[in-house]
Amino acid sequence: MGKIVFPDVKKSSKERLLWSALLLTGGFLIAEVVGGIITGSLALISDAAHMLTDVTALIIALIAIRISKRPADERRTFGYYRFEILAAAFNAALLFVVALYILFEAYQRLKQPPEIYSLGMLIIASMGLVVNLASMSLLSSEKDKSLNIKSAYLEVWSDMLGSLGVIAAALIIRFWGWSWVDSAVAVVIGLWVGVATPFVSKFTV
Repeated sequence: MGKIVFPDVKKSSKERLLWSALLLTGGFLIAEVVGGIITGSLALISDAAHMLTDVTALIIALIAIRISKRPADERRTFGYYRFEILAAAFNAALLFVVALYILFEAYQRLKQPPEIYSLGMLIIASMGLVVNLASMSLLSSEKDKSLNIKSAYLEVWSDMLGSLGVIAAALIIRFWGWSWVDSAVAVVIGLWVGVATPFVSKFTV
């Protein structure tokens, strides 16, 4: 009897953590997109695009946990836990597509840098950093026990680095007026997402 109940309790605990992180990240994603449009910052929009992959990873992890509760059948001897592997692979592919989009948009902006509201950019990026740190704190206790939670944690971690980059760009634009730095940081975020893709992919094997 204990063998049946124990994993269910663990799954419920994982689901609560994932839902909390999803609400935090998903809520701020909307704010970051709006903020990026208002401030004219491509770096913010790029960071929001990266945050979208965080949201997707969290949703996939929740679905995977739900499905993995079902017992193995004759055709799937390893049970529905295999879905977690397929879900992580899908998420890695999504990261690659996002990287291409970011790089294309950044290239367009580098040719003609727009005016950027650096103070608003700085405030929103700082809020994003707080959200990322909070999500990482929520997921850290389970990241070594579940493939998809680990994948979600790594993506939030990489997005946290992106937030630091946007903060740095906002400070540079505010004090030196180099608006092209916004597009440059967007390129770095795009390249980072591209590098992170194979890094996340290795957990799918």
